[in-house]
Amino acid sequence: MPIPARAGVVARSLLRDDAFRAIRDAIVNGTLAPGERLNDGDLAQWLGVSRTPVREALTRLEEAGLVRTRPGRYTMVSPLDLRALRGAQSVTTAMHELAVREALPNLSTAELDAMRAANARFARALRDDDVDAAVTADDDFHGVLVGASANAALRSVLDQFTPALRRLERLRFASLSGRGSVAQHERIIARCAAGDVEGAVAATRANWQTLAPLLDTAIDAGGPDT
Repeated sequence: MPIPARAGVVARSLLRDDAFRAIRDAIVNGTLAPGERLNDGDLAQWLGVSRTPVREALTRLEEAGLVRTRPGRYTMVSPLDLRALRGAQSVTTAMHELAVREALPNLSTAELDAMRAANARFARALRDDDVDAAVTADDDFHGVLVGASANAALRSVLDQFTPALRRLERLRFASLSGRGSVAQHERIIARCAAGDVEGAVAATRANWQTLAPLLDTAIDAGGPDT
């Protein structure tokens, strides 16, 4: 497998969690491509850690659907899988709807302003064709409501299933199909500001369902294992 250029990126005091995040992010941003064979020794060298936290990270990534392992044969980055992506989309959409329901009754002016600021960064990133910044700003936007829900179980489910969808979203934000999300975010903000729970839930659902048309085209282009 190719070794990413930057070595020693994990602080030794945070080995397990940071190894997980570093490998996860490399998969999501495409540095480690679908179908790429993974070698725990090479990953340990890249991260500047022992093999133990790398192996623990790979186990967690397999649970999240980002890594596929066949003991004694191979460990690889999971191909884009239609069934898994549809399942992740359904679960993630439901969790964001729940976040709106739980957050909205007590959503503060500061949190609404944070959503507006994140959407402004999101729009700017799309204009600049900066996919990394667009993904980060989109995370920040939805993260306001997730944080305001104060629901640790909801956050845990999203942490498991969102990374698989982020691989797909990078394709959307790299094309014109992502431009409509800015207006969708604005509708979510407007409904939240009006205290309209059902309207905000519907707008959130519509936003996450925009991934659906990309599923088949991404699968066809990516050569998945279905």
